[in-house]
Amino acid sequence: MKHQLSEVKCAVLTAASIALCIVLPMAFHAIPNAGNIFLPMHIPVLICGLVCGWRYGLLCGIAGPVLSAVLTGMPPAAVLPGMAAETAVFGVAAGFMMKTVHTKRLFPDLYISLITAILLGKVISGAAKALIFSAGQYSMAAWVSASFITAWPGLLLQLALIPAVVAALEKSKLIPARYPKKSGRFQ
Repeated sequence: MKHQLSEVKCAVLTAASIALCIVLPMAFHAIPNAGNIFLPMHIPVLICGLVCGWRYGLLCGIAGPVLSAVLTGMPPAAVLPGMAAETAVFGVAAGFMMKTVHTKRLFPDLYISLITAILLGKVISGAAKALIFSAGQYSMAAWVSASFITAWPGLLLQLALIPAVVAALEKSKLIPARYPKKSGRFQ
């Protein structure tokens, strides 16, 4: 049996993820600079991509930051294009990787997909900022500092939390098992 989530469940999970893209940053921004440190908007986008696939991940990655900016003013207009590019890549890459990576074990699949998505998102975001959104004003040092040094607690949070959430969704049968256990005497 193939790991497949219905379109309705994907739509509901995507809507919930987009809502979390608005609510989580509001909670974290109560602490100064916590958004840049803990990267709360990235979490629901990555989960959406891993669980629902690249199309829904893309939708969440674009709609989440845009709706958050419209409704809460976060991220600010100057930051929004780079963040939307980054989160869109997160959603697409996470979904694509989960579709193509099959180690026959859930956690290796999740970590390979998650790490690939994070790195691709960071690279595309840095390139977009350097070449388009902040052309001539964005350096490699600024990219490394923002993407990895300042954000290391958020990256660790993503690596710890996201696979656990996806596994919990699977265990609670809210999403189908990626590798269903075979039952029966002769299987």
